[in-house]
Amino acid sequence: MDKAATTAGTQKNQFGTFAGVYTPSILTILGAIMFMRANFVTGEAGIIGALSILLLAKAVSVLSVISVSAIATNMTVRGGGAYFLISRSLGPEFGGSIGLAYFLAQALSIPFYILGFTEAMAFALPQYSAWSAEIAYGAAALLLVVAWVGASWAIRVQYLVMGLLGLSVVAIFVTGGMHWSEATFMHNLAANYTLHVVPTPEGQEPHNFWSIFAIYFPAVTGFLAGVNMSGDLKDPSRSIPRGSLLAVLTGFIVYLLIILVNGGAFSREQLINQPFEIMGQMAPFGMGVLIALGVVAATLSSALGSYLGAPRILQAVARDRLLPFLNPFAAGSKKGDEPLPALALTAVITFGVLYWSYNIAQGDSFNIVASVITMFFLYTYGTLNLAAFTEAFGRNPSFRPRFKQFHWSTALVGFLACGAIAFIIDPPAAVVAVLVIGALYWYLHHRELRAAFGDARRGFIYTNVRNQLLRLRSMPADPKNWRPTILVFTGNPSTRDFLVRYANWLESSRGIVMIVNIIVGSDERSGFHHLRATKQIEAYLEHNNLPAFPIAVATDDLSIGMEMVLQTASIGPIRPNLVMLGWPSERTNLQAYTRNLKSATAKGMSLLMIRGKSLPPQMGQRSIDVWWRGRQNGSLMLLLAHMLQHSIGWTSARIRILRVVPREVEKEPALTDLRNIMEEARVEAEPVVIVTEASFREVLQQHSMQATTVLLGFATPEPEESQAWRDMYEELLEGMPTTLMVQALDEEDKALLG
Repeated sequence: MDKAATTAGTQKNQFGTFAGVYTPSILTILGAIMFMRANFVTGEAGIIGALSILLLAKAVSVLSVISVSAIATNMTVRGGGAYFLISRSLGPEFGGSIGLAYFLAQALSIPFYILGFTEAMAFALPQYSAWSAEIAYGAAALLLVVAWVGASWAIRVQYLVMGLLGLSVVAIFVTGGMHWSEATFMHNLAANYTLHVVPTPEGQEPHNFWSIFAIYFPAVTGFLAGVNMSGDLKDPSRSIPRGSLLAVLTGFIVYLLIILVNGGAFSREQLINQPFEIMGQMAPFGMGVLIALGVVAATLSSALGSYLGAPRILQAVARDRLLPFLNPFAAGSKKGDEPLPALALTAVITFGVLYWSYNIAQGDSFNIVASVITMFFLYTYGTLNLAAFTEAFGRNPSFRPRFKQFHWSTALVGFLACGAIAFIIDPPAAVVAVLVIGALYWYLHHRELRAAFGDARRGFIYTNVRNQLLRLRSMPADPKNWRPTILVFTGNPSTRDFLVRYANWLESSRGIVMIVNIIVGSDERSGFHHLRATKQIEAYLEHNNLPAFPIAVATDDLSIGMEMVLQTASIGPIRPNLVMLGWPSERTNLQAYTRNLKSATAKGMSLLMIRGKSLPPQMGQRSIDVWWRGRQNGSLMLLLAHMLQHSIGWTSARIRILRVVPREVEKEPALTDLRNIMEEARVEAEPVVIVTEASFREVLQQHSMQATTVLLGFATPEPEESQAWRDMYEELLEGMPTTLMVQALDEEDKALLG
C-alpha cells in the first residue's frame, strides 16, 4: 500500500520539527477554545473543575502523543498522519474506517474555528454582527485560497500568526493579573452549573462536568495538526515526537495559567456570559487590540491548519485504494504533492456546515460542532492508542520504537479512557459512532464473521484458531513482521535440555517452538515408538513449563527422518523459518548432515547450530557477543541477540557487537558503521572495534572467552568439504563458551532490520 505514497513527478515538502510539527500544532492548540470558551469553562466548572477537565483532557492527549511517538519512531512515516500510523499498525480495515472518521473530524474543525472567529468579531465589532454569515463565508474562501497555494506558503504565514498569538497571550495574562484578587479566586473555586443551560431533546437542563468537557476537549486535539503533516516532513520519526510533546506541554502551561489567572480576575457571571469580550474590555494600555488580533490569528490559523491536514488524510486513504469511490482524491499537484481534489471536498464540507450553522441550526452551533468534533477525536485517539497497544502487547520483535518513554500499559489506559469518556459524554452518539465505524471495518474486511458455540472453551478456541489460520494463509509473509518459528532437532529433549532452553529464550512468547525427536529403528513397532516419543516430549514440556509443540518421527535412517520433518513440519500456514541443531559430533555422518542443512535453506529456513552443552549460571551478569563479519547473517544475529536479551533471565545482559580491522585508520569508520547499524536496527549494544592482524581464533578467544553466549555467522559447506569445515570450527571454538552459529537466508537477512 505504501507504493502510492506520492504520485509520480511530484516533489515533496521538507519541513523540520519547528515548522512542520510544533508550529501547526501549537497554533491549533491555542485556538478558538482559548479565547471563546476557556473562561466559560472556568465559570461553569469552577477553578477546581476546570483544572480537573484540563488535567483529564491533557492526560488523554499525552497518552496519545506517547503512543503516536512510539509508532512513528518504529516505521518509515509517510503522508496521512494518524491514518498512516493506524493503518500500518492495525491494518487497512481499522485504518480505513478510522481514517475517514478522522478526516471528518479535521474537516469539521474548519467551520468550528471559523464560527469561533465570527463569534469573536460579533463581540468585538457588534455593528457588524448582522454580517456574521458573510464574514464566515469570506474567511472560509480566503483560507481555501491560502491552502490551495500550498503548504509551504501557508507555513510562512503561520509564523506571523504565531507572533500575534504570543503577544495576545501576554496581553491576556497582564489583563488577568492586574485584576486578580484572592476573594474572586476563592469565590470561583467551586462549580456552579445552574447559571447556564444546554438544550436537550427533553428540554433544557444545566451543564454538567461532561458537557463542559465535550466543549473544552478540542483545545487539546491540536497536536494532530503536526502529525497530519507527516508526508511533508524531512524526518517524521524525529520531528513528530519532539514537536508534538513540546506543543502539548506549551499548551498545558498556557491553559493552566489562564484558569488560575482569569479565575481570580473576573466574576463567575463575566466568565460565563462574556468569556471573550471581558478580556478586551478590561485590558490595560490598549492591549485589547492585541487580544482581538490574537483571536483572529488563533481561530483563522487553526482553521488553516485543519485546511492543510484534512485533505492530506483523505489523500492518503484514497492512495491506499481501499474504497473505489475515493480514488479521485488520491491525486496531488506536481509541486509539493498538494492534495487539491481532497481540498475541494474539504471546502464543500466547510461551506455546508457554515450554511447549516447560520440557516438551519437551532441554539449554539459552536458548542454543538465542538461536541461532534470531540466524539470523532476521541475515537481517533482511542484507535491510535489501540494500535500502539496491539504492537507492544503482541510482543512483535519488529516493534522496537526509538521513543523509549512508552509502555503498552499507557496505550491501554489511553484507549480505555477515550472509549469511556465518549460513552459518558453522549452514549447514543458513541454507540452510533461505533456501529458506523464497525460497519465500515467489516466492509473493508470483505468477509462475514461466523461464530460457533459448542464447548465454552475448546469449541470457541478451536473455531477462532481455525479462522485465524485460514486468514493467515492468505496473508503474504513480510520480513518486517518476522517471528521465530523454530524447528529444534533435539532427540530426547531431556538429554539436550540446553537446546530447548535456548530455543525457548529466543522465542520468548513471540513465536513458536517445535521440538523434534527422530527415532531410528527398523522394527515393526515404529507406531508405538512414535507415540511414546511424542508423549515423552509432551511430559518434558509440561514438567518444565515450556511452551512448544512436539514432533516425533520413527524411521530407519536419521537423515531421511530429518528430511521428512523439514518437508512436512507446519501448523497450517505457519512454517518453520529457523532450524536449530546441536553441533555435529565425531560420529555424525557429516555429508548427510550438511545435505540436510542445505535442504533446510532451500526450503526457506535459516540455520542455527549451537556448540555447547551447558546452560549459563543462574546468578551473575550475562553477556552476548555478536561478531560482525559483514552484512551477511548479521541482521539475523542482531535480532536473535536482541530477542535473547529480552527473555527471562537475560534482561540485564549486555550485548556487544565486535568487529576486527587490520589498521588503526579503519577503526573510526568501522565504529561509525557499527553505530549506524545499531541505529538502523534499533538495538541497544556496545560497539567494539579491534585493531589487530592476529588470527581470528586468537582475537575471538581473547575477547569473548568470558562471554555467556557468542554469535557467529557461517556458511554451509559442500558435503565433500564437511569434514574439513568441522575440523576448522572445532579448532576455532575450542574452549569457547556456548556459541550460536547462524546462517540466514539472503532475502530475509537484508530485510529483517530495515
